[in-house]
Amino acid sequence: MGDVLAGIHATWEFESDALVIRFERGNRSTPKLFSALRERRVPHEALASVTLTPGKRGTVVLHAVPRPGADPLMEAAAGQLKEVCDPYRLVLPADRETLAEYYRDELRALLPADATDPRDPTDPVDPAGAEDAAAVWPADGFLVAAPAGPLSFKTYDGRASFDGMSEVAFRWSWTGASSEKWKAGDQTFSVRDLSGVEWRSPEVLDGYLRLVPRDGGPRPAQPDRDPASVVFGLGYGPVHESLPFAAAVLAAIRGKDRVPAAVTAGAPDSARRDPGAVADRIRHLGDLHRAGLVTDEEFSAKKAELLAEL
Repeated sequence: MGDVLAGIHATWEFESDALVIRFERGNRSTPKLFSALRERRVPHEALASVTLTPGKRGTVVLHAVPRPGADPLMEAAAGQLKEVCDPYRLVLPADRETLAEYYRDELRALLPADATDPRDPTDPVDPAGAEDAAAVWPADGFLVAAPAGPLSFKTYDGRASFDGMSEVAFRWSWTGASSEKWKAGDQTFSVRDLSGVEWRSPEVLDGYLRLVPRDGGPRPAQPDRDPASVVFGLGYGPVHESLPFAAAVLAAIRGKDRVPAAVTAGAPDSARRDPGAVADRIRHLGDLHRAGLVTDEEFSAKKAELLAEL
């Protein structure tokens, strides 16, 4: 198609095999998440359907509905995004409704047949939801690229960072971290040791980002006591920083899951840590010991554990 349709806060460009969404930047009214995302290339196979509905205050809304499991950003969000922050919505003035209908139909015609729900056509279908029936059929894996790393953001109890490929690190703050996190020390997680990410929006009470270990062992019930999580608070971990971070980590985890075993068999032991990083953690542990936050026994045991990682 090659056409461009400009809306409020975003522009859709229609390529032969994908919908390219470019977000407006530098405008105070533009959601910060859009500015952070900048641009997204969505292959047609990542879409389930396209709808056109009336919007607010004299507008119409084109909505490209992604297939479940196709976009790591939407998977990490898990339905928590406000409607105005949905990156798949294009808001247009109502006087452009006819043009919007044209592009809706053109894009629908390009969606692949395997994006639809393979139900028996004789099964009863709710007429109100018939147009969106295709949206229920999931993708086999992520089809939209995650935000690129490295990424980092400040949280209430520390700072989270991700190198974009293999490691997630949490560094605790003196003022916000719980005693449980201080005793555990700063944390570094190999992506290979994780099975998922839980993101609870900072716009709700008790927001957090929590890593899910692959071993499935017991975890503290409260995220503020779990060294595999960071917690948000007023002004910390905003959506436009923490959600792309969660999506990038989730995509890396799923990417590792899809690597054949023959490729990973000869990989270096992920438990081996950089000697400098281990030395920093031992020094930090010593500071906690001198401050009386850890006992002599805890200090000796944790130091031996860190030395064993070398």
